[in-house]
Amino acid sequence: MAGSERSENHLSESPRRELAPPVPGEGEGGVFSQSWFPVCLSVDLKPGCVVGAGFLGGRVVAFRGEGGGPARVVSAYCVHVGADLSVGEVVGERLRCRFHGWRYGGDGRCVATGIGDPVPPRARLFRFPTVERYGIVWAFNGEEPLFELPELPYPDDELVVRRSMLDEMPVEPWLVQAHTMDLQHLSLPHEFELAEDPNDSVRVGRYSVGFDLRARLRGDADFDVRVDIHGTNIFWQTGTLDGRWFFWIAPLAIPGPGRSRATFVFGARREEGEDTVAAEAFLDRAFSVMMDLFNDDTPVLGTIRFRPGLLTRSDRALDRYLQYVRDYPRANPAADFLV
Repeated sequence: MAGSERSENHLSESPRRELAPPVPGEGEGGVFSQSWFPVCLSVDLKPGCVVGAGFLGGRVVAFRGEGGGPARVVSAYCVHVGADLSVGEVVGERLRCRFHGWRYGGDGRCVATGIGDPVPPRARLFRFPTVERYGIVWAFNGEEPLFELPELPYPDDELVVRRSMLDEMPVEPWLVQAHTMDLQHLSLPHEFELAEDPNDSVRVGRYSVGFDLRARLRGDADFDVRVDIHGTNIFWQTGTLDGRWFFWIAPLAIPGPGRSRATFVFGARREEGEDTVAAEAFLDRAFSVMMDLFNDDTPVLGTIRFRPGLLTRSDRALDRYLQYVRDYPRANPAADFLV
């Protein structure tokens, strides 16, 4: 009996890990965050071109009519027998399937079959809400967008801009953005000297979260920026580096569950009388500063098994962000079309 009691006491005192409510993964239950996602760069979608991309566990295509005009993003698989339209072609303003010649308009509706048979009444692709902004073609996961992408405060012709798309990473966008809202790690791995506590400026809206940041970085760079996460995947930052205005936008696409692909768009306003060499030199510096921060986090992002548990007072912004992500709307109205 005594031995049995000792065994029971030992079991009752066994350590247990305390965990906060989980954050749903992208694709869990078949749904994904309802946000704007980058599909391709505008420069890669020339008139008469079609570009395919992984999207929400399936595939989409972006295309542009031969006469130019707006980009369109639709589901990638022909509704006839499922041929991938990214190997098709644009004829006039229509997307033509390479297999049996079915043609689709910009609204996704089939307008003709290759053989000349009548078009089935329900023959259509899923058309995603599509915009081009900052040199990126974006598609919204939904039938109608829940929010608009923000505008930059200066017109394009006053800006010097660079853009690039990275390879896929084995991490979900919301988790990458969690590092942004993990404010204590600004002064730990990133070694910021904070001028004020960014926790005091945290803002949480229906479709965005953010804070203001004033700090001195490694190398004595002065940083004064507004940081926002739009949706669960769009990093948006504007402000000054050593007194000069710049912006850094880093949206992440979701090729599939557990994966993301980042696009970087960053730039500065050209100063009066400034030549291209000087403007590019500032962009080199801004890129170096931001990539140093990104590279600080890369080893963690590649190995973390993120399960928030015992958060402390310094985690209050992260805690609010995680609840924001838990509550964020999810859907997948194109599910039947994407795979």
